[in-house]
Amino acid sequence: MTEAVTVDAARLPLLLGELRLPTIGALWPQFTERADKEGWPAARLLATLAELELADRAQRRIQRHLAEARLPPGKTLDSFEFAAVPMVNRAQITALAAGDGWLDKGANVLLFGPSGCGKSHLGAALGHALIEGGYRVLFTRTTDLVQRLQVARQNLSLETAIEKLDKYHLIVLDDLCYVRKDQAETSALFELIAARYERRSLLVTSNRPFGEWTSVFPDAAMTLAAVDRLVHHATILEMNVESYRRRSATTRQRQRPTSSRDTTRDSNADTKESAAAS
Repeated sequence: MTEAVTVDAARLPLLLGELRLPTIGALWPQFTERADKEGWPAARLLATLAELELADRAQRRIQRHLAEARLPPGKTLDSFEFAAVPMVNRAQITALAAGDGWLDKGANVLLFGPSGCGKSHLGAALGHALIEGGYRVLFTRTTDLVQRLQVARQNLSLETAIEKLDKYHLIVLDDLCYVRKDQAETSALFELIAARYERRSLLVTSNRPFGEWTSVFPDAAMTLAAVDRLVHHATILEMNVESYRRRSATTRQRQRPTSSRDTTRDSNADTKESAAAS
């Protein structure tokens, strides 16, 4: 190796660091060695290193977006029990998970069903899939976001706070009906819905039908206006099944092995019943 080549090799890590190309900085020695041995053209070497840098950059971006999304852990489409919610069509969910079309139009997804039916799981799973596809998502309990917006209103910065949320292609508002209009001035929530209308998407989970949303917004007119904006371009899924948690608890109870104490108790009970019968 000539002195000039030695100098260039010593400077290269510094140059790549300045250009913020960490993957190329880590991999170039092994790939240049391979290129020399196999006689690669310079263009092939450059293209290979550039592709590796882009792939690693995309993966780092996904990891950042997953961290900022605040998704509950373990809630993915792979772990969602479609068989337990037969009214949810897997093909339709797969299409929503791709994000094509509906996110660009600012359309919404509304999930209804009783507590424990899998609404939050499905909302988080869609969010996870969309982030993997390059979109930005925020998962939040509706009560938490209302509190944040309330603080912004008090600081005269509500409009700015809502504008900052525009960076998210999708906001998942979990458990909307846990918000109560007597707990906070939820007109801030309506302003978020109105601001994102036909621009940015919302996914809302609710354990109550539209007719009971008057408990959330300050008056009936605002409730009607909020519902109208949400449903105008929306996919609505009814998930009226038994609670996952209740069903799992029942299954565990049935599968619990019978202890000797239980056997003795049952035997004593049978003896008492026989004595009473005689």
